[in-house]
Amino acid sequence: MESGMLLSGGQRALIRESWQRLSGSPVQHGLVLFTRLFDLDPDLLPLFQYNYKQFASPQECLSAPEFLDHIRKVMLVIDAAVSHLENLSCLEEYLCNLGKKHQAVGVKVESFSTVGESLLYMLEKCLGTAFSPDVQEAWSKLYGAVVKAMLRGWETLPEGD
Repeated sequence: MESGMLLSGGQRALIRESWQRLSGSPVQHGLVLFTRLFDLDPDLLPLFQYNYKQFASPQECLSAPEFLDHIRKVMLVIDAAVSHLENLSCLEEYLCNLGKKHQAVGVKVESFSTVGESLLYMLEKCLGTAFSPDVQEAWSKLYGAVVKAMLRGWETLPEGD
């Protein structure tokens, strides 16, 4: 996970600057991301169950305290990636394990592209005119690197699991 080769200094600066604008209200921005995710793929809703409770609607899920905790965790992972732009490889093991957890609960590899689309949507909506094509490209590269590390969790599962 060579982030130095992945992102230019200018791209790292764009990511940091744009993330700084959003970091004051992570749950609010995370709600934008997950609302978009459920709009794009309502079939993901059953993956979010807490105490075996099935949510009847995305709105019910989005307002559940357990789900708001999940949003906080997702935003913390993004924050960690932004904080380690110079050395994303230090997150490699963590992200690989996160990938294993996502596979274990039934997340499909294809869903990562929908999450990426939802992330870019959230950035566009929340940054407004500050969301330029250069910002979009930088975030797309960062997200791609994070997903690549998470997908290594799929590859390292023992046969038969």
